[in-house]
Amino acid sequence: MPFDGQPATKGNGSMVAFLAPSVAAVDAAYAGGIAAQGVDEGSPGPRPRYGDGYYGAYLRDPDGNKIHVVHRGDLF
Repeated sequence: MPFDGQPATKGNGSMVAFLAPSVAAVDAAYAGGIAAQGVDEGSPGPRPRYGDGYYGAYLRDPDGNKIHVVHRGDLF
């Protein structure tokens, strides 16, 4: 079952993730997505439960696809 509890459908139950080179890049990608009429699914911030240096944001594009942008401080 998808994280939001809704039935799995096109764009729900799947997610595309992009690895960003910096925290600023995560912030910029999230801001750009919201400016392009994306919907917040988790504002940018640290996600320590995923590991040291993990900083990410989640949003849905206007078609309903879930997108994750992440900077992994432990990789850079």
